[in-house]
Amino acid sequence: MADTIPVLYSFRRCPYAMRARLALLVSGQQVELREVVLRDKPAALLAASPSATVPCLVHATGVIDESLDIMIWALRRHDPEGWLGMPASGHDWITRCDGPFKHALDRVKYATRFPDEDAEEHRTEACAFLRDLDNSLGPWLFDHPTLADYAIAPFVRQFAFIDKPWFDAQAWPRLHIWLETFMNAPEFHAIMGKFPRWHPGDAPAYFPD
Repeated sequence: MADTIPVLYSFRRCPYAMRARLALLVSGQQVELREVVLRDKPAALLAASPSATVPCLVHATGVIDESLDIMIWALRRHDPEGWLGMPASGHDWITRCDGPFKHALDRVKYATRFPDEDAEEHRTEACAFLRDLDNSLGPWLFDHPTLADYAIAPFVRQFAFIDKPWFDAQAWPRLHIWLETFMNAPEFHAIMGKFPRWHPGDAPAYFPD
């Protein structure tokens, strides 16, 4: 790794990795992006990441392997759009997303992995969060796009695509507009470009390029 270019181990479809890439993109923090396959993690990732998962950022003075911490690290270096300028309640929203909502989301999306749990009960729990989100949204959670919007949106997107026709039929008008705005944004398209799987010895692939 070049001394000045951090390495990001990532997986394109992982919502945690998505939000890390979003913050790196908007901050202008270039990284060497190493796209991995989660069922066959490279030894370099396993050696670097205490949790042995993505995203994992290896920089000059250490390792960050929590996606929200990567976002904050990047934005503290450069935050041109003011994502960190949000009320404390923004962190409360992220905590609800990463805790109860993600817990329920996994048990709906991967129901076969949890045969002893009621997927419909967990869908109801997820919907309670989404209704609250819908009731709190204007165009954004606050008066401009912030860390909270971009930390939460990849997980709402993941839930939506479990059953998109069902999701689209729910009476969450502000939430639907917010999610569509996110998915149509140039930032989202920029982070979803396809990188080939990384192997040791490959030429570096940089993001943003």
